[in-house]
Amino acid sequence: MFVAGGYAGATIRAIAAEAGVSVPTVELLFATKARLLKAAIDVAIVGDDEAVAVLDRSWTSAAIASASADEFLSIVARTIGAAQARSAGLVLAVFEGSSKDPELAELTEQMIRQRAITAEWIVDGLAGKADLREELTRQDAADTVWLLMEPAVFDRLVRHRHWTVDRYQDWFARTARRLLVADTPPSAS
Repeated sequence: MFVAGGYAGATIRAIAAEAGVSVPTVELLFATKARLLKAAIDVAIVGDDEAVAVLDRSWTSAAIASASADEFLSIVARTIGAAQARSAGLVLAVFEGSSKDPELAELTEQMIRQRAITAEWIVDGLAGKADLREELTRQDAADTVWLLMEPAVFDRLVRHRHWTVDRYQDWFARTARRLLVADTPPSAS
């Protein structure tokens, strides 16, 4: 309902009716519409309701154990693509409502910080697999990944430009590599 009608268009009453529960049940569990949206985003990002942080999940171990920068970025891109497919519309609903709702404004800032932490983790992991471009500071590299992870970018490419999630994931991995990884000199033949 948040994706279809935006934050303003999704009412607790309509959400409760869609879920087949009473309004007091929703209010008891989540207290506010903003907290309900945050809970929906948390589940959507990781794909389940287990209390395990994004960077404590099995994909991070697989990425760290990968043999190359390309494999690392492929694992990261698949994880981000799947998370974006489930959550981008919800995150955009938060951003849309944040100018009018202080609780959503706070949630927006929290989500921006969380994305920055993930971007820094990606940069550090990538730096362990390949040399990064000399002209990039760690912060420049993290900001680049942070922007590539922007839910609006996913939304524009997949929903507006009609890309598949697979195409987005391939684009993410190739673009991150191109922007972050140092060029390798051509081999002497």
